[in-house]
Amino acid sequence: MGRLREAKLQEAFRKEMSDLIQRELKDPRIGFASITRVDISGDLRHVTFYVSVLGSDEEKKATLEGLERASGFIRSELGRRIRLRYTPEIAFRLDESIARGVELTNLISRIQKEEGAGQSDRGRSPDDQRDRPEGE
Repeated sequence: MGRLREAKLQEAFRKEMSDLIQRELKDPRIGFASITRVDISGDLRHVTFYVSVLGSDEEKKATLEGLERASGFIRSELGRRIRLRYTPEIAFRLDESIARGVELTNLISRIQKEEGAGQSDRGRSPDDQRDRPEGE
């Protein structure tokens, strides 16, 4: 399969799956979820959706269970919306990359604040104090 066709199919599957989650699935277990990535096998028989879920570990687990439970409906809807010779089998995987990115950003911010606080606590260096006349 060509790279362009693969990219177009991945985007089509991502768009349609996002639409299904937002508008069609009524399972209360499915929380605030978004599709972050789609992998399609070379023979177009398998599609893996990477799902990012906002919430606790229990909410993430419940969302994946809800999606797995609705996989038959999702597969039939995707087959109807995206015309392929075969409707692919679907799988869901939890994507923790966004959570890890937020965690790293917070860590970097905390380190920068600590370094900034350390700089202001020290005041002027001894070299600065020697070079200046006494009235300053």
